[in-house]
Amino acid sequence: MQTRFIAEGNVGKLARWLRMIGYDTLLFEEKNDGKMIDISIRERRVILTKNAEIMKRRVVVDGKVQTVHIKDDDPKAQLRETVKTLNLDYHFKPFSLCLECNQTLVPRSKEGVRYLVPRHVSETQEEYVECPLCHRIYWHGTHWQAMVRELENLAQGN
Repeated sequence: MQTRFIAEGNVGKLARWLRMIGYDTLLFEEKNDGKMIDISIRERRVILTKNAEIMKRRVVVDGKVQTVHIKDDDPKAQLRETVKTLNLDYHFKPFSLCLECNQTLVPRSKEGVRYLVPRHVSETQEEYVECPLCHRIYWHGTHWQAMVRELENLAQGN
């Protein structure tokens, strides 16, 4: 079974990085730890948090909820810590989820997005994917290439 996450708002950028490599990661921005724990149990999600108090909760201590206590403030260091702690794969399913809302991206035709992307993009790119919820469109441009390089650096420990 694929590892899935629920990330507290204090590690929101980590949630985006995990989505980038294909891990289903809910972003929980409420202040209700009990609700977050309930979601974690119900949906079998690992909690990602900087909140040391959650680590003291009985369900965590008893092992009913898996939790990663994030210590670093840097999102890239947080990703390295999470990947190492849970033995995750940096190349799991890259760029398969929307970075904003965690939905599975769906392929779109070049013609279908022609008027939705900048002209130079439609002239230079052939493949597109779209989020079915927020309708954000992604393509393999320079921003994507930079993210791929960054993930490669992280995978190599840089």
